[in-house]
Amino acid sequence: MKPNPIYLRFLSLLHAIENSDELPPMDLEAKRLLEVIAIRYDQRDPLTVTEAMALNHIASPATLHRKLDQLREMGMIDAVFEGGNRRTKYMAPTVAAQRYFEKVEKALQHTLKAG
Repeated sequence: MKPNPIYLRFLSLLHAIENSDELPPMDLEAKRLLEVIAIRYDQRDPLTVTEAMALNHIASPATLHRKLDQLREMGMIDAVFEGGNRRTKYMAPTVAAQRYFEKVEKALQHTLKAG
């Protein structure tokens, strides 16, 4: 099976951006967790900490807890209250996370234009 050259060009550009300090350094588990948090938040179904720690397709609960802490320390996510419920905190992407996704989107757009 032949790999998709557009996707490989995108990955190459993304890796170049990551290595140039344009994007904050994150390992794969942190990226996957941030992506799931952002998707769920965008779908208006934000994750609780408990739900995030149950994402065993990404990592173990202990690792996920560390990644949540790392993402908070990096300023990529925040714990927020939704509606009148003041007991449950939900994970939300921050402005820094939005900037991260915008840079990734620009890399994707550049790759598609060069296609």
